[in-house]
Amino acid sequence: MMETLEDTELCFPQLLNSSCRKKKRSESEAVLVYIVLSSISLLTATLNLLVIISISHFKQLHTPTNLLLLSLAVSDFFVGLLMSFQILLSDGCWFLSDHMCTLYGVLDYIITSASVGTMVLISVDRYVAICDPLHYPNKVTVRGASICICLCWLCSVLYNSLVIKENFAQPGRYNSCTGECVVVINYIAGVVDVVLTFIGPVTVIIVLYMRVFAVAVSQARAMRSHVAALKRQRSETVFAKKSEMKAARTLGVVVVVFLTCLCPYCYSSLAGLNTVTTVPLETWLFYFNSCLNPVIYAFCYPWFLKSVKIIVTFKILQPDSCETCIL
Repeated sequence: MMETLEDTELCFPQLLNSSCRKKKRSESEAVLVYIVLSSISLLTATLNLLVIISISHFKQLHTPTNLLLLSLAVSDFFVGLLMSFQILLSDGCWFLSDHMCTLYGVLDYIITSASVGTMVLISVDRYVAICDPLHYPNKVTVRGASICICLCWLCSVLYNSLVIKENFAQPGRYNSCTGECVVVINYIAGVVDVVLTFIGPVTVIIVLYMRVFAVAVSQARAMRSHVAALKRQRSETVFAKKSEMKAARTLGVVVVVFLTCLCPYCYSSLAGLNTVTTVPLETWLFYFNSCLNPVIYAFCYPWFLKSVKIIVTFKILQPDSCETCIL
């Protein structure tokens, strides 16, 4: 009876002395966890795939700001795929190889860094659009945004591959038992990583958005005080500024939600409470943020719902559908 109980608690029952132990869960609880997490993973990947298709296909959406949203959607899409590995870890056991564990770890780091970098670019984009609207079309172009996005992803890949290189040299070296998946970086690299991927970017994002909203409030007051004296031509200029402000508010919501989900995750990592094998609530909160972004777009961007309707009804397959008026 004791042997049977012990067998059910081990990740690998045949390795009694070296196997990790499973988390104790009832069958109903385990089924519920798998269903909920699988649904979130599928929803995250599907919604962000719709964003990717929408922005990539419709030419009207090929703007610098939307390209940044495309980059964010790509990282969120991969988060949805990576969540499937976290689902496997929900009972505390890693059943794949040590090489797959290291690969999963580096992909997780790369996607997180790319997401943070993209958020910084979004903040810079809104800063220029609101604080220097006259020169925004010349300073922020589709080509420039594309180059910045590519550099962001390239730097993320190179940097994180360098940080986790020791884990590639000897996969599984930090595992305390069979069935564990641990990716560790040394102390100096950890400090640098915290500064480059958390403290620095978050500081830049907060400072830029504080400036953006300060300027937005002052412009709104100026518009209200002079609205009676505006001529038609100037009215069109104000309308353009209003659209930029609306975009700033929407992306501000995205940024605030992102920071809200990121901070507990980073604190957990800094405190040493988070390993790859254990999946705390902070990690799932950070991953769930990737599912929230398309929901925010659906409420704030009419073009997203319109493009989704065209995609799900297969009208996107019609000739010249990319020229459809989506805005």
